[in-house]
Amino acid sequence: MNYDQIAELLGADAKKLLEHKSTTIDKSKLHLPGPDFIDRVFYHTNRKPQVLRNLQATFNHGRLGGTGYLSLLPVDQGIEHSAGASFAPNPDYFDPENIVKLAIEGGTNGVASTIGVLAAVSRKYAHKIPFIVKLNHNELLTYPNTYDQIMFGSVEEAYELGAMGVGATIYFGSEDSNRQIQEVAAAFERAHELGMYTVLWCYLRNSEFKRDQDYHTAADLTGQANHIGVTIQADIIKQKLPTNNGGFKAIKFGKTHDKVYSELTSDNPIDLTRYQVANNYMGRAGLINSGGASKGESDLADAVTTAVVNKRAGGTGLISGRKAFQKPMKEGVKLLNAIQDVYLEEQIDIA
Repeated sequence: MNYDQIAELLGADAKKLLEHKSTTIDKSKLHLPGPDFIDRVFYHTNRKPQVLRNLQATFNHGRLGGTGYLSLLPVDQGIEHSAGASFAPNPDYFDPENIVKLAIEGGTNGVASTIGVLAAVSRKYAHKIPFIVKLNHNELLTYPNTYDQIMFGSVEEAYELGAMGVGATIYFGSEDSNRQIQEVAAAFERAHELGMYTVLWCYLRNSEFKRDQDYHTAADLTGQANHIGVTIQADIIKQKLPTNNGGFKAIKFGKTHDKVYSELTSDNPIDLTRYQVANNYMGRAGLINSGGASKGESDLADAVTTAVVNKRAGGTGLISGRKAFQKPMKEGVKLLNAIQDVYLEEQIDIA
């Protein structure tokens, strides 16, 4: 997919997204993705050589290998959203092997999934594509549901099955967030000791975040979640694309500053996403935005739009699951390749 085809998919938003010039946080202040990202940024951290090796191996894998960008396939929805809701549209993906096959055929940098999925095929595939083991989940059989993230496996199990990285979710703002922060911080410390990198799903979860709008995807609130995430040494942050701003003002809780809204952000989604990047220590930890739910015919355009916003904001890539695996494999591969084409297209630059 070339620049013109990407512009066509963006439709009416093409000019707003492709020609936007950011006047909020200048790109010169960001630690931007690139082929030398590990040497330029992570080399100076406390991460062990084994962590750097596994990070570099992941950045070097797939169609985006050597660019400094990431395209990841996440399939933890069998727990997070129930197996029926996730895999009924394409029952082939009840079989873990097809999940890994899609990641390989789709040219991704790696596959992130449950400890059970990856353990089921680890001996066959752990040396063929980077594995990221998702350690905790929100199970949906407890009634009423508690919306809590609990550990399903250990860092040691992830290490033994050949994972290069581990992932976890924290529901920031939830009743159980303090415990989750402590659990995940300890797990990430152990992962780094064993030479694995860490990926944090930085999600918000609190009914009070829904006011006149749903502020679970507000730039200011998600940015703060990111900032806590990098504080516990997440190497990569997974976050939803921001859809609005002013969450702190709406919920009338916590602390913020007027400059967050008057100088550091604008209404353009690229600038809202750049604020997320800024909270990742100005990009020292990569920001990957999530692809979101499958909506059918608009999936390709939606995924490409998210990729353009993430790239021009200074983000590190996209992690897209349901839009890819709830389709026949050939269509899923096409969608993943379209996302990658955005990051390979040199005309799409940092705003």
